[in-house]
Amino acid sequence: MSLLLGIDLGTTKTTCVAVDSQSGRIVASVAKPTHGNITPDAGRKTGRSEWDAVAVLQSGFDCLSEVAKHATVAGASIGSVGVTGQQHGMLLVDSDLKPLTPLINWQDQRGNELIPGRNMSWVEEARNRCGADSLSRLGCRLNSGFLGTTLFWLNEQNLVPNGSRACFIMDLFVAILTGGELLTDPSVAASGGIMNVATRNWDDHALLALGIQRDQLPSIQEADRPAGVLSGSRLDGLLAGTPISVPIGDHQASFLGSVAERRSSVLLNVGTGAQVAVFTEGTNFTPPVELRPFPVQGNLLSNVGLTGGWSFQVVENFVRQLGVELFGADTHQSLYGKLTDLAAGASLDSEGLRCRPTFSGTRSDPSQTGAFEGITPGNLTPANLARSVLEGMAENYRNAWDQIVEITGAPASQPMLVGAGNGLRENPVLADAVARKFETAAVVTRHREEAAFGAALVGGVAAGVFPSLDDAGRLVRHQAL
Repeated sequence: MSLLLGIDLGTTKTTCVAVDSQSGRIVASVAKPTHGNITPDAGRKTGRSEWDAVAVLQSGFDCLSEVAKHATVAGASIGSVGVTGQQHGMLLVDSDLKPLTPLINWQDQRGNELIPGRNMSWVEEARNRCGADSLSRLGCRLNSGFLGTTLFWLNEQNLVPNGSRACFIMDLFVAILTGGELLTDPSVAASGGIMNVATRNWDDHALLALGIQRDQLPSIQEADRPAGVLSGSRLDGLLAGTPISVPIGDHQASFLGSVAERRSSVLLNVGTGAQVAVFTEGTNFTPPVELRPFPVQGNLLSNVGLTGGWSFQVVENFVRQLGVELFGADTHQSLYGKLTDLAAGASLDSEGLRCRPTFSGTRSDPSQTGAFEGITPGNLTPANLARSVLEGMAENYRNAWDQIVEITGAPASQPMLVGAGNGLRENPVLADAVARKFETAAVVTRHREEAAFGAALVGGVAAGVFPSLDDAGRLVRHQAL
């Protein structure tokens, strides 16, 4: 039995899986929390988001080591290791690959701070410098928390030591394991907001405009070639000599780990937030849809930052607060199940109550607020409140899909709707609402570790286990939601 290992290096949790290269079955899985958030209280109040890079890396080493020692893995033939992880954020390292800064992740808001003496934020200044045509070149707008924005901010504050380099956390993870150079794949590099999506390399105009030197960044290499082989020094000799792939973005890894036929499927991933994504060979896109490079070739048209489980959590928090403040019913028990049951008993139209569940804004407009409309004395009930939020979320996803169809043209046939994320798997009312809005039921993968599974597939391609990503995708198995 030949196994493929895949690891998803997150900031709060790291997951590693071992996948049978013949059946696609996950034979071992390990998940570990990182406990890496080190943002000081003062920093939290100003929107900082800083993580202990060493703790995040160590969680990856520990997960990989534990999977390699698992009874179903030890002694088996290991074909490759594939890596994915949290995009957008960055850290600085020295020439010995030692972290010089915390991992400043995608939630960090320092880019939205005003430049001293000016009525303009750092990210607005960065966008202006990159030029009016930067959106088409870069595939997205620079945002706070992106590598390009954060590195620009650090350079402008003279906080970048000579000889240091910026990288993504998974790039550093792979470089340490191989003892080689810092490498990144276009799917990761593009998340920094300074990569040209047509050339699939760093954008010279953006680098010059932001004062970023090319040697401050990792080299870009396509993921169908390995980054190197594991030295084994960090894993007590385990997996030494095993090929390891250049890391890919977690959004693209989730797509790979969920979708078997990428040219005829749409992925709806619902977690805390949500995304709708389709594969395209082209480079055309229109905001709010983003163009995100796919590993090896092609791109994803991704409508990201959609309303996910967080919107339902807002309702849960409200109901919990009512219980505490009106009835003294302070409970730590989750109310999601009860609210879902109430929603299931409500009419499909919530008796006219409608919700726009953008309670935390949108990616393109963070200032946007949510709304409840059509309120009457008869329909303002907890059941209708819960139902209207779920129906509003499903409507939001359908609108996101329609925006993508406007770019690609109407599909020749109804695409396969593939669901991912616990927000969709765990809520049958939301799944039903989505099926009605899309006019087709969603399928889900038999596994839940979509990103780690997708990383394992890419690792298999890089090591020559599969001739292409299309062949690797045949390991993805679906079941009805």
